[in-house]
Amino acid sequence: MWQSVGLTLLVIVATLLCVLIFMLCGWYVVWQLFLSKFKFLRELVGDAASPPAQAKPSESESERAATAPTRNRPRTARQRVAFPESTM
Repeated sequence: MWQSVGLTLLVIVATLLCVLIFMLCGWYVVWQLFLSKFKFLRELVGDAASPPAQAKPSESESERAATAPTRNRPRTARQRVAFPESTM
């Protein structure tokens, strides 16, 4: 009788251990491939191994503005929104 109870407890503990190991391995893979890219999640976890952001940017604001595409470029005819003419 005690052998069957011990065996049952051993199976339950081994199952929980396998599930825990599987979840930890899955979390590690997802962290390495995707989640570590987000600064917010790195701060939540307290990941000190990731390199800190540079205090001084390498290029100035004027250089960045000159190379960045403008947001207010003219739209083509397909992109324009046609408003219905109001008749009053």
